[in-house]
Amino acid sequence: MAEGGDAATVAHEAGNAVQETPKAEPEKAAAPAEPAPPAEPAEPTVRTIVLTGHGGYDKLSVQQKPQPKAGKGEVLVRVKAAGLNFSELMVRQGLHDRMTKPPVVLGMEAAGVIEELGEDVSGLEVGQNVICLAQTGMWREIVAVPATNVFIMPEEMSYEEGAAIPLSYLTAYFMLFDFGNLRPGKSLLVHIAAGGVGWAATQLAKTVDNVTIFGTASASKHDAIKENGVDHPIDYRTRDYAEEIKNISPKGVDVVLDPLGGADTSKGLQLLRPMGKIVTYGSANMVKGENRNLMKMAKTLWQSTSVSPVSLVKTNKAIAGFQLAHLTGEIELVRSAFQDILNMYKDGKIKPRIDSVWAFEQVAEAMQQMNERRNIGKVILSPEKEPTKPAEGDAAPTSPLKKKKPSLFRRLSKRASRSKDEGEKKDEVKNAKKESPIKQEEQEKADDNKATNGHVQQTPEDEKIEDEAAEKLRARLSGGDPNIEDTDKIVNDKIGAAEDKIGEVSKTVDGKVGDAEKAAEKAAEETAEQTEEKVDEAVKEEKKDEAPAEEPEKIEVAVENPAETDDAKAAAADVVPDDKPVENEEKADGDASQEAN
Repeated sequence: MAEGGDAATVAHEAGNAVQETPKAEPEKAAAPAEPAPPAEPAEPTVRTIVLTGHGGYDKLSVQQKPQPKAGKGEVLVRVKAAGLNFSELMVRQGLHDRMTKPPVVLGMEAAGVIEELGEDVSGLEVGQNVICLAQTGMWREIVAVPATNVFIMPEEMSYEEGAAIPLSYLTAYFMLFDFGNLRPGKSLLVHIAAGGVGWAATQLAKTVDNVTIFGTASASKHDAIKENGVDHPIDYRTRDYAEEIKNISPKGVDVVLDPLGGADTSKGLQLLRPMGKIVTYGSANMVKGENRNLMKMAKTLWQSTSVSPVSLVKTNKAIAGFQLAHLTGEIELVRSAFQDILNMYKDGKIKPRIDSVWAFEQVAEAMQQMNERRNIGKVILSPEKEPTKPAEGDAAPTSPLKKKKPSLFRRLSKRASRSKDEGEKKDEVKNAKKESPIKQEEQEKADDNKATNGHVQQTPEDEKIEDEAAEKLRARLSGGDPNIEDTDKIVNDKIGAAEDKIGEVSKTVDGKVGDAEKAAEKAAEETAEQTEEKVDEAVKEEKKDEAPAEEPEKIEVAVENPAETDDAKAAAADVVPDDKPVENEEKADGDASQEAN
């Protein structure tokens, strides 16, 4: 019972607790939710090759960037192929005089399909295959280009050929026909004849009758450039091309196309015939290895020729400079020339050679191909190509060593300290190259790979120092640095003063040498006279002791053997043999020279 009573009590209390608990209010009907605003469509992006800074191959990356829009007077083009040029290698290293501060999208030529027309665009249609030109920005999947810089592709032309033609063939066209005034029967030197511009220049030159072409290239490329039209291929790695040309054409050549700069410009000027022309369009000698080399830049700049108008007048020669990027305001001139080029393509007179096609993600490998001079023809980038694995044994152009780069001063000091050893090694390599062209190419490839893989990460301080040095060098090339010009004037004045001093000393020395020669001649004459007198005295002494009838014979004997008498013997001691005057003359010469010194 007790247990039962307790249970009843618990139940009663529980009931009360339930009653005391407030009843939950019935839930109100939920208010209808307001419709969410429609989500804005994501801004379309396109794969883009971006230069993030100046330096090595690691400064290039593929990024997603907003898709450009066709503005007024512009055309939107989907890129199928884009060209790679040596100028982009120089921009990457911070050497080009026309460049935008990174990050920037490179690329000056492309071929593709029109996707959209902007306002006020006529003469073009969506879906047409076209070739595009621009100052920069072509390394994207889709580009917006001014309609004036767009050209309709011939039907038989591939996208790769379309991307290979603009810069190379326009550059060669203006140099040969505008500056060079190439005419039948003339001769031409084309440097890097297997490169994009060299290949184009050879083909365009062959459209003129009876033109003789000298072309420089490594031995392995000679068959290709000969097939393209080069008459005299020259292996610049094992031969002095200037000597080779002079052996074939002693008077030289009529036109030189010079993309090298430095000492090669001076050699090219010397190779010109009267009325000849040299056209410079680059400074490839500055680019050696993956990163810029200030010592190489300074050497190239120092060796660059400086010519006065008076010297050109005296030699009847001309120097011209060309860069297509500086013709931005001459669109009608460019369009007219490019239309001529397209007509030549349609007529089968020219055809670009494609060396290789690379995916956007392999832009570093593409640059390395060109940097190491391994290409024959044009190197092309394609946004639609899938990346391929590098061939076994190829050097990877990316992944620099992650350690601090030594300061510029330490690097220059170290380079100076080992310059002698390097000079000796270069001599050994040069001799080995003469013995074996194959060993030569292997050695050069090893050197290039060493330069490619042996680099280290630059610090911001190092980049700033090298940027300032590079800017001064670029200003010097364009003649825009008065400080450097003043330095050149001082150096030239000192050289002139030294030459004047040398001339004065030379005159003085020449005068003293002349006096010495006169003194020597006088001494020789006096010696000869004294010798004759002593011989006469000896003969007279002999005559006293000999009969007149035997005199002639005795005279001959006395002269031949003067020791028969004591007096003759004494006289003979003073007689100088026939060769003595020469010794006395030499002695007099020596005394006179010593006096002159």
